[in-house]
Amino acid sequence: MIILKVAISLLALSIYPVPANAKSAASAESCGTTDLGVPPFIAPLMFRQGQILPALTCKNTPSMDVNGCCSSQAIGAMPQMTNDQSIQILSDAKQGWEKGNGEWTQMTLAQRITAIEDFISILKEKRDEIIKVLMWEIGKNFDDASSEFDRTVIFIQETIKTIQTIPDFHPNFKKVSSANVFIRRNAFGIVLALGPYNYPLNETYATVIPALLMGNVVILKIPQVGGLAHLLTFEAFSRALPKNTIHFISGSGRKTLPPLMESGDIDGLAFIGGKSAADTLIKQHPEPHRLKIFLQLEAKNMAVVMKDMMENQDGSYPTTNMFDEIITGALSYNGQRCTALKIIFVPKGYGKFVAEELSTRVDGLYKGMPWEVHDEKKYSQITPLPNEKRVEYMQELLNDAISKGAIIANKDGGKIVSEHEYAKPHDASTLMIPGVLYNVTPDMKLFTEEQFGPLIPVVEYDTVDEVLSYGLNGIFGQQVAIFTNEASSEVVSIVDTLSAVLGKININSQCARSPDSVPFTARRSSGLGVMSIEDALKEFSIPTVVSFKHEGSRDVADKIQKESRFMQPL
Repeated sequence: MIILKVAISLLALSIYPVPANAKSAASAESCGTTDLGVPPFIAPLMFRQGQILPALTCKNTPSMDVNGCCSSQAIGAMPQMTNDQSIQILSDAKQGWEKGNGEWTQMTLAQRITAIEDFISILKEKRDEIIKVLMWEIGKNFDDASSEFDRTVIFIQETIKTIQTIPDFHPNFKKVSSANVFIRRNAFGIVLALGPYNYPLNETYATVIPALLMGNVVILKIPQVGGLAHLLTFEAFSRALPKNTIHFISGSGRKTLPPLMESGDIDGLAFIGGKSAADTLIKQHPEPHRLKIFLQLEAKNMAVVMKDMMENQDGSYPTTNMFDEIITGALSYNGQRCTALKIIFVPKGYGKFVAEELSTRVDGLYKGMPWEVHDEKKYSQITPLPNEKRVEYMQELLNDAISKGAIIANKDGGKIVSEHEYAKPHDASTLMIPGVLYNVTPDMKLFTEEQFGPLIPVVEYDTVDEVLSYGLNGIFGQQVAIFTNEASSEVVSIVDTLSAVLGKININSQCARSPDSVPFTARRSSGLGVMSIEDALKEFSIPTVVSFKHEGSRDVADKIQKESRFMQPL
């Protein structure tokens, strides 16, 4: 075993020599003794009726090797489940739900909270392993991967705190008109949850945990990319929750999901991903009118630089701050965020200037492997994309724009680093130097399509009406960031006009989801439903009312409340 570990370490060093200005964070104190620069290997596992099963013990369950963003060798394997296995999982979920009378749903709210608290405690034991897998599979640097895990834990804790402090979740009888009513939110059934690859833990748990706390049974479809971290959560779920409460499906969604939706037994859909896939799933349900739907989809968030920012660059909010904010908003985690700034509108005549300012900042970003530490003890800020498909799409958008007149402002912008000392060998690299483009026009794909990657298109506008037209006539509706030092009529017009088609308007700051206590929502093809700690609990529950009118019934009602699990106080 010792010989094997040494061999793996030597192989990793031979594939990824450490640059002169970088070193492996093999001894990162906050990540225990985990050697971040050595590839992990996550064995293929399945989860059935609360039990963890090695995929090799399950007949007819092949596994697909997962190489991730940064390794020429497999860092794990993902079971590829069949239609029949998917149907078996649904059968288990139906047993868990049992028309609302399953063990989990019939527990008191306080008991469910205790179980989820136990889950958190056990999950923390896997923190180091999960962080490392996020780094090697999807290219998050150490700080970002750590933040995802820690923020997820905080989200769960704050969700529990919200239940314990907001009266909506622990009510008593109150007089409303002529009736005495007890109103508490409760589960509605089996929820099919699909999370994204870019935040496989945080975004997925933002729907799964509220759904569970409210008493629903959950089937979680593990993403093909970014899914290994979920295998590391199996133990915590197995130890903390009753069997048949949460279920996992892995493999091709096109094979495993249609039987679930077509059965009509799915009561809720929590989907984070692309609009086309969401539409397909919804249409497969035989009674879509009763399917409770929560969607977080694509976005093409704008940054709008007002003319006053260019004419007075030393105002109360200087342009240097603005450029820093735009770069952070556009390139955090390589631009692979739904809230990323994906198109930059600037006044006519300033396109090249803005692009060059952004290029200077791109040049200053540290580029390399997720575990590498550069000057000032900072981890790589630009890391490999998760797979070659993402690279191919970036190149398609880039080539289309250049062929139609766009200009790349920064040196090596859009270049795939394939023979650099910190890249994967040969032609398999997915490490892309961000590209800043100007002279971007409406006939280019990059003008309308969500790139979800390290490309920054800069577009010039003559009048604010052109910006408003883009926001009003596009198919997306998530956020906009306005950069200005003046509360001009044009700025007010943008706010008033776009407030009816977008979910959030940011003033002199990048687009973002946080803080989690604030509603995160979108319109049109960017989303359906409201995400925040309190809102998520309401998205995955239904108000249920117990009522009486005659005061002579109060004693009976009070005794029922005392004995009822559903009505038990926290």
